[in-house]
Amino acid sequence: MSGLAMGSSELLHHLLIDRAIKIVIVVAALGVVALGMAVIWRWAGRPRDRRD
Repeated sequence: MSGLAMGSSELLHHLLIDRAIKIVIVVAALGVVALGMAVIWRWAGRPRDRRD
């Protein structure tokens, strides 16, 4: 493999790893937002003195 092909292979590997890390960060952030929304929805969605 020539030096240019090896360099582009390493660059491609780096870019794929970078993209995977960014996807994991976004998915984790969406999970935290969803969890926070669910907690707020349950906490603020019902009056405290209401009995079912």
